[in-house]
Amino acid sequence: MSEHLVLVSHGRFCEELKKSAEMIMGPQETITTVTLLPEEGEADFSEKFEAITESLENFVVFADLLGGTPCNILSKKIMQGASFDLYTGMNLPMVISYVNANLLAIEGDYIKESAESIVKVNELLLNIAVDDEDE
Repeated sequence: MSEHLVLVSHGRFCEELKKSAEMIMGPQETITTVTLLPEEGEADFSEKFEAITESLENFVVFADLLGGTPCNILSKKIMQGASFDLYTGMNLPMVISYVNANLLAIEGDYIKESAESIVKVNELLLNIAVDDEDE
């Protein structure tokens, strides 16, 4: 099981996502972030990513968007032989799932758990109301 999580994104989304996760789960020393800011290019992002990960033996990366520059740059690194797992579509439930899996020393299913957290609340409430009427 990997111990370190690297969040990458366009803008400061990854930094704010880490802060949100910490509001719920407490300080997360094993989560780092790499931003791609508007004034930066691919080389800048790649250099920042290398600086963050060069001392890490084993890590997982969550990226914001499939086909976006951060994900594309890291995909190229994997195709050139880099060894890390890369997931896209990162969100708060995904990060919390990762933290919980590490705390419990189990392998997490981030895709499944993330997908299960997408719910149209109106339908959920309607189903609860219908169930209440049946009782």
